[in-house]
Amino acid sequence: MALGLTPYQIIEKGTHPQLVIADGWERIELKHIATVQNGFAFSSKLFNHNEGLPLIRIRDIFTSETQNQYSGEYKDEFLVSKGDILIGMDGDFKVSKWPGKIGLLNQRVCRIHFKSNRYEKEFLFLCIQPYLNAIHSETSAVTVKHLSSRTLNDIPFPLPPLPIQHAIVKKIEELFSSLDSGIADLKKAQEQLKIYRQAVLKKAFEGEYEKIKLEEVSLAIGGYAFKSKMYQDEGKFQILRIGNIRPGEIRSEVNPIYLSDVDKTILDRYLLLRNDVVISLTGTRTKRDYGYTAIINSDNQLLNQRVAAIRFNKTYNPKFFLYFSWSEPFKKQFFGSETGNTGQGNVGMKSVRETLIPLLSLEVQHAIVREIESRLSVCDKVEENIKESLDKAEALRQSILKKAFEGKLLSEAEIEQCKAAKDYEPASVLLEKIKAEKKINKVTSRK
Repeated sequence: MALGLTPYQIIEKGTHPQLVIADGWERIELKHIATVQNGFAFSSKLFNHNEGLPLIRIRDIFTSETQNQYSGEYKDEFLVSKGDILIGMDGDFKVSKWPGKIGLLNQRVCRIHFKSNRYEKEFLFLCIQPYLNAIHSETSAVTVKHLSSRTLNDIPFPLPPLPIQHAIVKKIEELFSSLDSGIADLKKAQEQLKIYRQAVLKKAFEGEYEKIKLEEVSLAIGGYAFKSKMYQDEGKFQILRIGNIRPGEIRSEVNPIYLSDVDKTILDRYLLLRNDVVISLTGTRTKRDYGYTAIINSDNQLLNQRVAAIRFNKTYNPKFFLYFSWSEPFKKQFFGSETGNTGQGNVGMKSVRETLIPLLSLEVQHAIVREIESRLSVCDKVEENIKESLDKAEALRQSILKKAFEGKLLSEAEIEQCKAAKDYEPASVLLEKIKAEKKINKVTSRK
């Protein structure tokens, strides 16, 4: 990780439009209005899925249910309550309000403890993500990006007069409420599409077909353990790994690694051919984030370990198997042979080869594939429209925030109403009072 600029310098670059603030406003560093509490490194030996308190890790900050619980001793200072502001310190740098029940603050997640009554807490929450996004984009990293507490403390957030803070929060909540309602409807439609897709597959494969073992109509190949010291950023052959495979899709652009030269014996066995079906064999047991299948449609890709390739003979349509692999009958068999510990699941090549698949004539397979694709293509078009609408909704959300920080969200009448409030005072005066309040609190704490 390397953040070569301070938060002030990032703002001064002028390349992040959402960091622009209105004339007459001031800026206040986070350390003057809040404290940053880092999480604790709880022992992984005491992680479990059945008892104790929810353990809040980076992946959990947006979910009410955590992947792990913690059954050991802890200090009350690390207890997190619903509504607490949390920030993931690695990866994408995301902020959330904890939506779950009481949990424990794990390492690399921090909590923002709000300290000032001269700054609107909800206004601060609205401000945080744009600054995290800017810091993230300015942070270089070979692997995972990291955020420091010091950087957080030094972020100079917008400081408008207090009544204007309140008015902006109220207006944004009204606008976001309407926006969120529309987004909820779109996501509901997405879920309905998923149900429809499964119904299509269920209908296609619910007949009482004769079954055969996969190995009777295909060659199933396990991947090779390529040595990491051989990896290159560029080369003739790309190594296809678990992370490159998603349902029906090869994501070659995801963390690509290459080789320039490959031994002929390895190349002959592990070079993937077009129309090979690949399947990921390892993943998280609770998430079932493996067993993904896709068809190879490009050249010069090598099969990595924990990925299998299935090469069908001329009596079996690879697409027919692909769609079957998305159905419940296949998933039941695949995960039914799962091995591994409580965290990681694995499926072996023997189980893959012995998977039972429908035995149908090639003509019938082709007909079923055509019918499935006809129906799923309609789903794809609807899905694309929904995604476009969601993208527009997110763009509108960002536009609303940008206008708010620029001082353009409130009408002139609303601003005049704020100025008439009893607690109205210029941002410059408010800034001095907050800093003075901070000094008094420091002196008091020393005593």
